[in-house]
Amino acid sequence: MKLKFLFAFMLLAFMEMSAQAPEKMSYQAIIRSSDNSLVIDAPVNLKIIVRQGGVNGSGVYEESHSATTNANGLVSLEIGAGSQISGSFSEIPWDNGPFFIETQVDPKGGSNYSIIGVSQLLSVPYALYAKYAENVSGAATGSGGIPVPLWYPCGRRVI
Repeated sequence: MKLKFLFAFMLLAFMEMSAQAPEKMSYQAIIRSSDNSLVIDAPVNLKIIVRQGGVNGSGVYEESHSATTNANGLVSLEIGAGSQISGSFSEIPWDNGPFFIETQVDPKGGSNYSIIGVSQLLSVPYALYAKYAENVSGAATGSGGIPVPLWYPCGRRVI
């Protein structure tokens, strides 16, 4: 009986954790030096700024990253997991966009940043699903009226 209770508790805890959208975004960039050559297998510093309203909009969040490029000059990082400079990632008013990501880099690993690009954030699967889910009526609920996810981690539909 204890084993069944423990298994049920672990399953509910896993479902609760997996139902949450992570408070970060994946980001990748190819890093080139001033002569346009790839920066290969080298430490670089990046600054990420989330701008609201437009390419030159106000910066609502800013962070820095120290990373190492791979053999193709690619650097991968998670926006929201860097060293916070200003603002709070969890307090970005995502419902009041549009938002843009400005990337600044020092290919020598210092703090002499130059802008490598600004691009608009577009919809991602989490956002598209959330838009759908907010309009679902009669959603399944568990004990105590707690909403049950439409999909279990194993991929089977609940309803």
